[in-house]
Amino acid sequence: MLTKDDIESFLVRLSTTGATYTEVQPGFWIVRPSPDSELSIAVNYSPPVVLLRVNVMNLPDDPAQTATLTRRLLELNASDLLHGSYGIQENQIVLTEALELSALDYEEFLATYESMTLALASHLRELGSFREAR
Repeated sequence: MLTKDDIESFLVRLSTTGATYTEVQPGFWIVRPSPDSELSIAVNYSPPVVLLRVNVMNLPDDPAQTATLTRRLLELNASDLLHGSYGIQENQIVLTEALELSALDYEEFLATYESMTLALASHLRELGSFREAR
């Protein structure tokens, strides 16, 4: 099983692509795809998994907009996301993925990271329209 140091070595390798990371607690990092990016991905070493999570946006105040948005998130889960999924925690929409440490390698970690950033890049314009509707 991978250790916290192994995950940190993945983040060091990821930084060669322009990403930056900061360890905010032992085994918990915030990763930014580029130094000027507003997007941040939380990486949490929590054996037997490592969790990746992005806070996407708050739910709209309007119940009808929230219903439309949550339906769309479920559709995106079914059509666009291979492993991760959108969810709701409190009033926040999140995108999460858990990877088993027992079989994880850098390529799988990188593919997951890139899948999340690509999904957000392609979904944020549409999802952001719900933010404007508030």
